[in-house]
Amino acid sequence: MTDAPDIEAGRLLFARQWRFVLGAPDPDALPPARGREVALVGRSNVGKSSLINALTGQRGIARVSATPGRTRELNFYSTDGEFFLVDLPGYGYARGGNAAWAGVLRNYLYGRPNLRRVFVLIDARHGLKPNDLEVLDLLDRAAVAYQAVLTKADKLKPAALAAAREKVAAAIERRPAAYPGILVTSAVSGTGIAELRAAIAGVAT
Repeated sequence: MTDAPDIEAGRLLFARQWRFVLGAPDPDALPPARGREVALVGRSNVGKSSLINALTGQRGIARVSATPGRTRELNFYSTDGEFFLVDLPGYGYARGGNAAWAGVLRNYLYGRPNLRRVFVLIDARHGLKPNDLEVLDLLDRAAVAYQAVLTKADKLKPAALAAAREKVAAAIERRPAAYPGILVTSAVSGTGIAELRAAIAGVAT
């Protein structure tokens, strides 16, 4: 359970005015590594854009599309130019194949010394898929700390949601770079948004 001071820290961080900074189509276009970064990654259509809008409380700061794979850039958001939230392209429907996408992710992970944590978004209805596991393997090899975040929790009944959470927790329990604790969220109902804000705020300073 997240403590009240952490919840408040998360609320204060995301009460600020967030803005889109830039979109980098490839690693060569990335801004200089400064301050601190956290990144969101997940399969196409996992709900990253909706979650970013819910986190910031700014509808439309991240474009939501019903077409999988629309986010093809590394999109940077910030409040102060010192802490960045990075939306990585979704995988599974990437143009040019997943091998090309994996190359972009690999270059980003190994080239960002200011990256503090990656939040791996997993659709609660579907659980971990083979391409999710490939990303977890890559994060483990890169020694980048990551935390699993279930999305679309409103689509499942409580018992099914609890089972999905336990299954993901068991799958990552012994992974070397996995941060303990599975976050459960819904951009529709607001479930878990405060806890995810708190987790992000915890690595922002």
